Amino acid sequence: MLNIARLNSAPEIFYSLQGEGSRCGTPAVFLRLAGCNLACKWCDTKHSWGNGLLCAEQDVAAHILEYNCASLVITGGEPLIQQGPLENLLSLLPECLHVEVETNGTLLPSPALAQRVNQWNVSPKLQHAGNPREKALVPEALAFFATLPRAWFKFVVQSEADWSLIAGLELPQERIILMPCATNRASLESARPAVVEMCLRHGVRLGDRLHLTLWDDKKGI
Repeated sequence: MLNIARLNSAPEIFYSLQGEGSRCGTPAVFLRLAGCNLACKWCDTKHSWGNGLLCAEQDVAAHILEYNCASLVITGGEPLIQQGPLENLLSLLPECLHVEVETNGTLLPSPALAQRVNQWNVSPKLQHAGNPREKALVPEALAFFATLPRAWFKFVVQSEADWSLIAGLELPQERIILMPCATNRASLESARPAVVEMCLRHGVRLGDRLHLTLWDDKKGI
């Protein structure tokens, strides 16, 4: 059984545009799982931390396929705390389905998931997220993802002071994305200029959080 985040008393499965990362703007089905092993103080999906809805993998697969979409984004919470049920779900879906997993990069994926997932969107949490460093930045897990050419690293940043920690992680710079720390359209517009300058200084990609630009802080879209 999958523990799926609860939104308006229903499991949070919806069709929208990918709002972040290297495939920003791509239509996808989103599956938001419940539960997280971190507690970021600026998290914009805190509703996913609590009790979700237990759903059979077969029912979830059927719901996903109803959208007739070529891409699936599995997000959370932290999806990798449910690796067994995730393996079961993906075994029920077509191999041609492009699967992305959004993870905080603290947990190693199983060999089966590492092989099946087409893209890993790894978002390590910096100090301003409010988690203990030893919990938020796990060298073994980050080193594993760094070896995968299909893993991208998304960092929520607040200021230039964040760059020294990012650089110290020694991740592939061509796969680093910096995103403004924002939970709504107004805060995104305010924070964006400084992050643009950071990206230009350090030669990395800007992640502009399309979903906030389009829909502000609305959930389930």
